[in-house]
Amino acid sequence: MSPAIALAFLPLVVTLLVRYRHHFRLLVRAVLLRSLRDCLSGLRIEERAFSYVLTHGLPGDPGHILTTLDHWSSHCEYLSHMGPVKGQCCPAFCSRKHPQDGEGRSVTALLGELGQILTRLVEEKAPACVLELGTYCGYSTLLIARALPPGSRLLTVERDPRTAAVAEKLIRLAGFDERTVELIVGSSEEVIPRLRTQYQLSRADVVLLTHRPRCYLRDLQLLEAHALLPAGATVLADHVVFPGAPRFLQYAKSCGRYRCRLHHTGLPDFPAIKDGIAQLTYSGPG
Repeated sequence: MSPAIALAFLPLVVTLLVRYRHHFRLLVRAVLLRSLRDCLSGLRIEERAFSYVLTHGLPGDPGHILTTLDHWSSHCEYLSHMGPVKGQCCPAFCSRKHPQDGEGRSVTALLGELGQILTRLVEEKAPACVLELGTYCGYSTLLIARALPPGSRLLTVERDPRTAAVAEKLIRLAGFDERTVELIVGSSEEVIPRLRTQYQLSRADVVLLTHRPRCYLRDLQLLEAHALLPAGATVLADHVVFPGAPRFLQYAKSCGRYRCRLHHTGLPDFPAIKDGIAQLTYSGPG
């Protein structure tokens, strides 16, 4: 390529870099730097995060462990989780009494919007059983578990055994036993058909989808097919705008079985990158 042609493309390249600078930062922090640190340390980011929590977190205190993860993600390495809020949360919600972190701050007030919605939903619905597809490091699992009423269960599914091992240790470190939180290792496609027979789950009052957006529609239809959603059940789905789940949203809006609401958000630590949380209320199979 001649210098003249290269110079002709220069304004376009600069424009793209400026327009998508936040996406470029995300690429660098979440992919390039993470891959480099994985190679140098021999540990995954989730394992490095757990080592930090093990050193600085308070065992048996899920609120303190959550804020320790937030601190590590903000000051050490970017962890793709719900994260502390960058704007202001709903005053009516933040004024409620919630567990505090080690510095006396309301832990819920520090959460990103999905964390706020999720915590509020579990507290208000008092579900007998919650199903989470996509445990990852266990951050959202702890949010749900500490908001559950006594006697309720949380089943959380993670397909990656190495990530699941980290989440399992984090959950137990926070003080939750297997009667309250059961972690299932396997793909959601294989686990959902076995939930009723193998894990004694007859209904899921709240379902959280945070695994892979391209799998949301398939898994929602599996839950319907196996009659695991009672009328009035709530399904929360994260990242439906970025990277996006258009087929899932189209199905939920057009099938006539859900009341849909889209919460517009930004990514934790990258608020300029627009995302969304879908909140579906199931009206029943008819």
